[in-house]
Amino acid sequence: MGAPAQAQAVNDFPTNARAEYVFTCLSTNGQTREMMDRCSCAIDRIAEILPYRDYISAETVLRMRQTTGERSGMFRGMAELTETVAILRRAEAEAEIICF
Repeated sequence: MGAPAQAQAVNDFPTNARAEYVFTCLSTNGQTREMMDRCSCAIDRIAEILPYRDYISAETVLRMRQTTGERSGMFRGMAELTETVAILRRAEAEAEIICF
């Protein structure tokens, strides 16, 4: 019984976060049934690798890096934030290999 509980603890993405990912993926890759399956697969794989809290942190860093100004600079230079983004990128790469 311990394994399903542990898997659920890692796979803690709320439905709205999964839906947002799938909608964004569909708008980027084409809005077909096949692509919906692939995009859904991708967020499921990411959720298996990365806790939701870490996913949100990495997404926040990526968004802040796109802004300009003095405050955005700290999101580009901190090693810890760079590692957070790197973990997300690895999860996305694995998801792409498996799902696309």
